[in-house]
Amino acid sequence: MRSAVALWRLLRAVAHVLHGMVVMRRFPKLDAAGRHGCIRWWSVGLLKSVGMAIEVSGTARPGATLMVANHVSWIDIAAIHAAAPHARFVSKADVLAWPLLGWLIRGAGTLFIERESKRDALRVVHAMAAALQAGDTVAVFPEGTTGAGPELLPFHANLLQAAVATGTPIQPVVLRYADRGAAFSDAVVFLGETTLLQSIWRVVSGRDLCAHVQILPPVGTRHADRRALAAHLRELMAESLAP
Repeated sequence: MRSAVALWRLLRAVAHVLHGMVVMRRFPKLDAAGRHGCIRWWSVGLLKSVGMAIEVSGTARPGATLMVANHVSWIDIAAIHAAAPHARFVSKADVLAWPLLGWLIRGAGTLFIERESKRDALRVVHAMAAALQAGDTVAVFPEGTTGAGPELLPFHANLLQAAVATGTPIQPVVLRYADRGAAFSDAVVFLGETTLLQSIWRVVSGRDLCAHVQILPPVGTRHADRRALAAHLRELMAESLAP
């Protein structure tokens, strides 16, 4: 029975992704509000199609903002876009190879980074600073990779430099995925040698999954030291994840 439910959810998700690709072709003709509306619709729809509810607390700051979020799974971008569709993500370039999803993520205005290249990291910091100065909201995962959920990995401070250099506020976003039996669901964790397809199957096989998106108040960056700022942000987010 669970396999049948999971297969049905998977088929719904694929259909939703394909629909999103059709909608994405209209993006050049839409204004910012229209694009953001489509991104929110698609993100909420993807969560629903895989059997996941969403609960959002707090309000995303409009305009120039650097969002920092903990990183749990491939579905994090959809969870955040459901609450803040105006956010442009910085993502590892590997995502471009993901079937269908990579194309959609690119179309949403994502900035891609080769994480192993220090030169590319500098390029992305400059691109982020330009986006922030233009009034955009940019979102990053300062852990640099996915974690198990309740325990945060160390934060990399280099991408925070774009906010420090431009005096842009940083808004922490805390993600937590729960299910019927646990406050931190194992079904959503995307670690180690787990492939994308294996992770998707675990998600669609989950029971009563819910994405909790907690948007914390913005933190000022003027005259801040980026490493101290990274430690402060990590502490704030760890407190919100604590039982």
